[in-house]
Amino acid sequence: MRLDFRAVALSILLALRGALQGGVPTYTADQAVALAQAQNPEIAIARKKMEAAQGGLIEARAGYLPALVSTGVADKRQHQEQTRLRDEDYNASLRLQQNVYTGGATTNRIAIARLKIEQADYELQETVNRITMETRIAFYEALLNRAKIHVHQDSVRSLEEEAKNQQERLRAGLVGTLNVQRAEVALANERPELINAQTQLKNSYLRLAELLGIDLPPGSEQAPLEIAGELEYQPGTPTLNECLVRADTERPLIKARQREIEIEDRQYAVDQSELRPRFGVFGGYEVYNERDPDVGHEFNHGFVAGVSATWNIFDGFATKGRMQATRARRDAAVKALEAARRTVASEVRSAFFDLQQSDRILASEEKNVHTANESLAVAKSNFGAGLGTQLDILQAASDVTRTRTTRLGAIYLHNAALARLARACAFTSETFAFMRGEKKPQLNPADALTNSR
Repeated sequence: MRLDFRAVALSILLALRGALQGGVPTYTADQAVALAQAQNPEIAIARKKMEAAQGGLIEARAGYLPALVSTGVADKRQHQEQTRLRDEDYNASLRLQQNVYTGGATTNRIAIARLKIEQADYELQETVNRITMETRIAFYEALLNRAKIHVHQDSVRSLEEEAKNQQERLRAGLVGTLNVQRAEVALANERPELINAQTQLKNSYLRLAELLGIDLPPGSEQAPLEIAGELEYQPGTPTLNECLVRADTERPLIKARQREIEIEDRQYAVDQSELRPRFGVFGGYEVYNERDPDVGHEFNHGFVAGVSATWNIFDGFATKGRMQATRARRDAAVKALEAARRTVASEVRSAFFDLQQSDRILASEEKNVHTANESLAVAKSNFGAGLGTQLDILQAASDVTRTRTTRLGAIYLHNAALARLARACAFTSETFAFMRGEKKPQLNPADALTNSR
């Protein structure tokens, strides 16, 4: 609840600041996650399901409490022959009823209600973890697309300079029209990449706004938010075995499936209770009439008390059918638990495969970016000295763009894999930072507002 309050307070402060400045709020990754946890529609729905489960516990506890029941009936009879009995008949009573023995139904219903609350809580945690993962991935994707825009803008400027240089050389008679055409073609091929990166960034903003529960301004193409920070490599991860063990024991999805099995076990006991007798006591006050005038006055009233008992000797195999259905649901829940464990283990391993892939790419691309920049400088120097060709410059410029883009993609893949791993293993942001040897600062809305731009 404290996290939700901080996120809401942060959202209000940033929205007010953006409105006062005529702009849009700017969020860091942690601020975006906190806001998504506070107002994402799927999380809100999961919280309402949690409230519904708590209402089920109140309903189940009613079996232990006495019930105050009022009943009444009034009728008027028509007779075919003469009779001394009165035509009117009425009866009204107010009774306090208390169950004494229900065959274990009440106890197991309360246990089922508590298990459903735990299950709803685990499903809420699973939803929060998934939305957190999707928000971080969407945030990293937006950072990636923004960084790609800078890369392609640098490439376009470089190719524009190259095309301008070739046109000047053509006018000076130093090169032919082929060089100019090559430079213009390379420039024309790079511009669509820039346009694509700009479009992808807009789509990333839309996805982020959807996850954060931010309504888009009607009729406006401006992004509803801005992002702060740069796409940076986050080193260090727990070991694979460590994550597999934690995922199997702490993942809310697995715990929810386990509670489903326990619920069906309790439901089977509730079904069996229908085969046992039930006892209760009652006491109250009754008002009724006497139809026979010879017996006494028409109007009568007085206290009433007694014991009630019911026992379904034969119910047409209805209980047997319910028990069979419950057994089948329990078997299905066991299969669902096994499938969930396999799915979670697969998610952990898949995240580690992506981490390994991104680390291998980064290990090679870190040096390649520097080498590609040096190669471009050498190619330009050689061309100016008459020792190289224009193709060397164009190829070197293309290599620079490709290596920078590949490096950015590897950083994004690594960070996204970390977010997936955190969700697969049910790591909180603080726990995950601790596993990586970091200290995670607490989110402060006031400080976040100060540093948001």
